[in-house]
Amino acid sequence: MQNESNTGTTAPFSEGLTIREACRKATAWLEAQAVEEADSNAELLLMHVLELDRAALLLAWNDTFPSHKREQWQALLQRKACGEPIQYMIGEQWFYGRPFTVTPAVLIPRPETELLVEAVLTAADRLWPAAERSPAPHSVGAGTGAAAGPTVVDVGTGSGAIAVTLAAQRHSWRVSASDLSPDALEVARRNAARHGVADRVQFLQGDLLAPYLAGCVSGGRGGVAIDALVSNPPYIPAADLPGLQREVREYEPQLALDGGADGLDPYRRMLEQLRELPQLPRLVAFELGIGQPSVVADMMREMGVWSGIAIIKDYAGIERHIIATQE
Repeated sequence: MQNESNTGTTAPFSEGLTIREACRKATAWLEAQAVEEADSNAELLLMHVLELDRAALLLAWNDTFPSHKREQWQALLQRKACGEPIQYMIGEQWFYGRPFTVTPAVLIPRPETELLVEAVLTAADRLWPAAERSPAPHSVGAGTGAAAGPTVVDVGTGSGAIAVTLAAQRHSWRVSASDLSPDALEVARRNAARHGVADRVQFLQGDLLAPYLAGCVSGGRGGVAIDALVSNPPYIPAADLPGLQREVREYEPQLALDGGADGLDPYRRMLEQLRELPQLPRLVAFELGIGQPSVVADMMREMGVWSGIAIIKDYAGIERHIIATQE
């Protein structure tokens, strides 16, 4: 029998425990290991181990925990106690009502990024009303007709959560996504296939907007005419990285976190790269860190391109997104 002390270094387990008791003991043990949201983490791991959804788990609360799952259960609890994000452990994170595959090669999609997607959908439907929910799919590079959807580019796509969601929500949009990491792009492609949009999302490897500039586009001479740019790039100031939560600092890819000295390097570079495109996008949407939106919004105002530049707050009331539009 394993050590059942809540403060022990071994995850608790006793033969004959019900599933409810196993969850309760695991929650108490994770709390003793200073794991945040221990109850929800224990429940999610339990659902993963037993291959049950939450409704089925509740129905099985009083069943005996299957002994052949014991080693897997304890191993996952040990990993969680060491700080590993549960999304990497179960290989999944939900975003905008859809499950997305995640691995340590990609940043875990955050709930606040759903607000960015919602803002892009709303703004784009206003700018391109004829394309809203059109059933006719288009490919990137196709000619732009009166009823055609916009060409939308997601820079730093990671898991593909933004690009795949936009393509799934708006079938007429021509969606492309870039990332510097080939491993991240592989995850994004898997998610596009998982949600039935693999034939409607183009994935390109490269640094920020570089794949869309003149001389970089296959068969193109003047770069890609982008109608809407969306990006949730790295925005953590380099000096702040050591102070991040353990789960983020030690497990999520630094390439997706480090935004340079002040966290704004990716935004400066993208705004510079935009001038090299055949046309400036009518819609630009960014996610940013605390205190950054007003600074980047001022940079964009100085460019004198967009008639409306709005800052959107996240669920915690923190300024988080910029939506710039040219009406």
